[in-house]
Amino acid sequence: MVAKSPEAVVVAWQVEPGQSIPTHIHPNGQDTWTVFSGKGDYYLDDAGTTQPIVAGDVVIAQSGQVHGVFNSGDQPLTFISIVTPANAGHQAIVLKESLPRQ
Repeated sequence: MVAKSPEAVVVAWQVEPGQSIPTHIHPNGQDTWTVFSGKGDYYLDDAGTTQPIVAGDVVIAQSGQVHGVFNSGDQPLTFISIVTPANAGHQAIVLKESLPRQ
């Protein structure tokens, strides 16, 4: 964690190649990422849909929106995450493709 106030939590992330930040939601707030270097596959939902992100991109996960990232590149993916408000909460979300088939 870089900084925390009642209004926000600011975190600097470095995700190594092949690593991920698992899919999750913030039930009571949004998460804004500003990408500084690297590239990754940014998760958009619990079905595993992704979009590419690269240095210079800003992505926003609204309250309750599934998000996470897989570093698909060969360099570290670095970004700043700003979660607002600080008490937005955090809940892990399992991708539907990861669930056992019935």
